[in-house]
Amino acid sequence: MVSFLEFEKPIAELEARIVELRATASAGDINIDGEIATLEQRANKMLGDTYAKLTPWQKTQVARHAERPHFKDYVAGLFDNFMPLAGDRAFSDDQAILGGFATLGDRRLMVIGHEKGDDTASRVRHNFGMAKPEGYRKAIRLMELADRFGLPVVTLVDTSGAFPGVQAEERGQAEAIARSTEACLKLGVPMVAAVVGEGGSGGAIALAAANRVLMFEHAVYSVISPEGCASILWRTGAKASEAATAMQVTAQHLKALGVIDRIVPEPMGGAHRDPVQAIANLGTAIEVELDALSNMDADALRIDRANKFLAIGA
Repeated sequence: MVSFLEFEKPIAELEARIVELRATASAGDINIDGEIATLEQRANKMLGDTYAKLTPWQKTQVARHAERPHFKDYVAGLFDNFMPLAGDRAFSDDQAILGGFATLGDRRLMVIGHEKGDDTASRVRHNFGMAKPEGYRKAIRLMELADRFGLPVVTLVDTSGAFPGVQAEERGQAEAIARSTEACLKLGVPMVAAVVGEGGSGGAIALAAANRVLMFEHAVYSVISPEGCASILWRTGAKASEAATAMQVTAQHLKALGVIDRIVPEPMGGAHRDPVQAIANLGTAIEVELDALSNMDADALRIDRANKFLAIGA
């Protein structure tokens, strides 16, 4: 069963009724297939209508849904021959950022991304996708390795932000984020980034300063979380909905502003309802963008990347 969000309660009630009717039909000789089909049509229409007019705050909730695909799901469903690489060769291996060599179709590449985890134990192990300096330094190491071997880089962004703890600051969190962003911009190979869930602050941009930035239809991407913005402006997180609207955090807003390059469609009801289809949609979009970048040399790729970010807000 899918976990329902607050605004999906009417859909949840209807789908629960469908489940009850199916159980009744399977337990007896009563034929209620027609009633079930009618309710399914109503539920699908309600789901489609709801997701066609989500507010920015509702999209934020969808982007954070615990059942959305995570990095390990993309690796399993999209990439072949994944060879994980660990450690920053300086301090430790940060499990909030994972990466390694992989194959997408016939193309060998480097894939790097945030991993949030999908249960209590794994979320703690991956620190809820909030990377420490060693995570970004691992990403730098992997990007430089890809550059050395002429392999494209694909990054999957899904984090509320970099870890803000004292230990992270002591080890140079801001510098590590800046160096990771710089490493993206210096790459002489094609780079495609995809915001697959939540893209928060410098913790996201450190893996997303790419030639092409893709974003799932119901993902969000912003300099600060709506709750953080609300706590600064209104001194209360209760205004998060207003903050999300004001910050224009949705893929549709960011495409219009030129911050991202392509919106990747999600299955009706969000990626968490049909992860297999969502992963396939993203794979197709990544391949299209890599094909388009494949004929550019190193200097052209760097110039293309620089021009893209210099043009934002101009």
